[in-house]
Amino acid sequence: MTLIKTKQLNKAFNLGGREQQVLKNLDLEIKAGDFTVIMGPSGAGKSTLMYALSGMDKPTSGSINFSGTEISGMSNDELARFRRKNCGFVFQQMFLLDNMSIMDNVLAAGLLVSNDKSTIVKRAEELLTSVGLTAQEWNKFPTQISGGEAQRSSIVRALINRPAVVFADEPTGALNSAAGGAALDVLTKVNNDGQSVICVTHDLRTANRGNRVLYIRDGIIQGECDSGAYVSGDTDRHKKLNAFLAEMGW
Repeated sequence: MTLIKTKQLNKAFNLGGREQQVLKNLDLEIKAGDFTVIMGPSGAGKSTLMYALSGMDKPTSGSINFSGTEISGMSNDELARFRRKNCGFVFQQMFLLDNMSIMDNVLAAGLLVSNDKSTIVKRAEELLTSVGLTAQEWNKFPTQISGGEAQRSSIVRALINRPAVVFADEPTGALNSAAGGAALDVLTKVNNDGQSVICVTHDLRTANRGNRVLYIRDGIIQGECDSGAYVSGDTDRHKKLNAFLAEMGW
């Protein structure tokens, strides 16, 4: 089933009186349940594309159909309401509130959408447990836990409202190898459970988790690699992705 479809998507920015075209007549279709990875060189338009698909930014022209709803013409207030119900976000910087416990950070996101606190608390407890965070850690503040634990907490926050898509922008960029691997394991697990994920990354290890890798350069999708579901230790999958990226000039 098609989850997101764009048609003739364009995005331009005015930089010092000079227009810079970042996305160029981009047509794209993303299916529900996919782990879609967007790669490309710096300045290619990767994050701009993700922000447009999630309603965080408006395209200059073209259309974005998200689960049957045309979002490109929505007002800022309409987009904000749409994001709260349909999108979860994981960033390189976790943006957890330092003056709130991990549990309260998660609950704050959930209560923006639902007034049923008992249900939100139960889901938060289940999700935090599922990513390996103990009840003792739930009550700690972000500065009292590791970077990997903080990123797993931010993934839980992104999942609390059962979004149609989790958008991840360089989710392992600020983490060491072990912590980054743990965060990727969480994203892979929720994707295997049916959660759609769209991830922007420069990291080959992160890209290897996607069943579909799109390569964008100069605002145009230049190619894609379909690898199927991730299987740990699949060396053929890794070779296929490396060959594709070499072909793209990465």
